[in-house]
Amino acid sequence: MKISVLSGSPKGKHSVSLQSLLYLSKKFKDHDYNIFHISKSIKKIESENDEFDKIINDVNSSDMVIWVTPVYSFLVPSQYKRFIELIFEKKAEYAFKNKFAGAITTSINFFDNCAHNYLRSISDDLEMKFCGSFSADSYDLLNEEERSRLFKFGEVLFANAEKNMPLQKFFSKTGFVPKPYNPQKTFEKTDFKDKKILIVKDRSYEGENLHKMINSFKECISSEFEEIDLSALDIKGGCTGCVQCGFDHHCMYEGADDFIDFFNEKVKKADIMIIAGEIKDRWLSSKWKEFFDRSFFHNHIPSMMGKQVGFLISGGLSEQANLKEIIESFIQWQRANLCDIVTDEFVESTDSAIQNLATRLKIESELEFAAPQGFPGKGGHKIFRDDIFARHRFVFQTDHKWYEENGFYDFPQYDEKALEMSENMIKLTSDPNMREAIRKMLKTEMVKPHAKIVENS
Repeated sequence: MKISVLSGSPKGKHSVSLQSLLYLSKKFKDHDYNIFHISKSIKKIESENDEFDKIINDVNSSDMVIWVTPVYSFLVPSQYKRFIELIFEKKAEYAFKNKFAGAITTSINFFDNCAHNYLRSISDDLEMKFCGSFSADSYDLLNEEERSRLFKFGEVLFANAEKNMPLQKFFSKTGFVPKPYNPQKTFEKTDFKDKKILIVKDRSYEGENLHKMINSFKECISSEFEEIDLSALDIKGGCTGCVQCGFDHHCMYEGADDFIDFFNEKVKKADIMIIAGEIKDRWLSSKWKEFFDRSFFHNHIPSMMGKQVGFLISGGLSEQANLKEIIESFIQWQRANLCDIVTDEFVESTDSAIQNLATRLKIESELEFAAPQGFPGKGGHKIFRDDIFARHRFVFQTDHKWYEENGFYDFPQYDEKALEMSENMIKLTSDPNMREAIRKMLKTEMVKPHAKIVENS
């Protein structure tokens, strides 16, 4: 088979992700692999039609496309996201139609499922025949057992294609087109007093629904606020994954563009943040992806901790379960509070939803409320905690110091009281009679301390 390999790493040939593909190419030599370093070359691809056409022509003449990329901030890198946007903007979907597709990612398995959902949904939107995906830990290729797993994935991927047995389509076509939103009510003013309110959008949206939604939200505010357009900032490019920031949070772009000062002075100092954007190929825009990727100069420290956050989104969010999961998981991981997500999907209720968002932001900010972390927040925390404590401590030295100082190393084996209690109960229940007695008491005894708190409240 002729295979177009679309590499998403900004590191080009130095990509760890790409090594998994190169390993497969050595094991399955009967195929012809043509590699394009998409993210590394994105500015040239975007500005020069010949560069974009060269890739599309290769895809058009291939039998299979393999998406190969690291996972950055729940998804693919912003540069790769921009290329996917270009496919639709330049009407190049025809080149991908009916091609077999596969996906390979590397990460530390932090929400790699969301990145894979995205790549599979894009493949479905392009009417490709998706044959499988493989999510590797960044160090798996160094492990013999994991290399064997990767080899078997190659066998499965190519067998599915050669026998024309793609997986069933998983994502239905999105067809939502927003109705025009025109505010119908006079909004009640909300006084946020000394709270710092920041509204960030990725472009102007002049005359569009989102512009009107932002204006409606501003009509709800009687106190001061600041509005910033990301497209008006001088941002030289997306995160390159160089990890130079790991030692001391000093980014390679420091002093070269506006982003770091903007993030430190505006985003970090805000009490309330509104994120405004449109749904674009099953996510927000690549400009917003650039924002989230570039904020990684804070590495794994939650830089938005304690903020009240609201989203204003134009588009059919109810069709985008993966995007909704990413938004909710990001806010939980950041230990911020998601007040609400307001869209123009149901324009009849958008006015009320915006008014309610402003009211909730005021109430929850005054209470300094943050919803408890669920599985996404807890699970994400533990992945980062364990990784920084051990194998990546030398890379993310500032993270390690911060985690130590702020109690983020909350390993269960450090809880001596719980360990002692468990050991005592294990010894006690080694006696069969005692085990049966305790078994009968479990339901009532487990609730007693909780009931006591309620009774004494």
